[in-house]
Amino acid sequence: MDAAERKEILSRYMDHQRRFEAVAAKRQNGSAEVIPFAGPLRELEQEPTMREIEVLQLISDGLVNREIGVRLFLSEETVKSHVRHLLAKLQARSRAHAVAVGFRRGLIA
Repeated sequence: MDAAERKEILSRYMDHQRRFEAVAAKRQNGSAEVIPFAGPLRELEQEPTMREIEVLQLISDGLVNREIGVRLFLSEETVKSHVRHLLAKLQARSRAHAVAVGFRRGLIA
């Protein structure tokens, strides 16, 4: 992902935040809470490879390692290795956290 793509993602996020704040301000009961934007996402030390992103997309689709291996013609051990690398690169604590980080960073849709 290059700087232009990161800037586009940040721009879309800021636009979404402005729209959310406008809707929240219109609510009569005042129960809406806006979470403040904490700034741009921290740079990754190493970007995931295209194969790791493929694995992440399949994880987000709910597939387990064995199913991912069958889909991508990889051994289950190779899939496990890709998952370990993804967790490290995305600084994620779990597969679910990796998927959330992947969505926030625009790596997967």
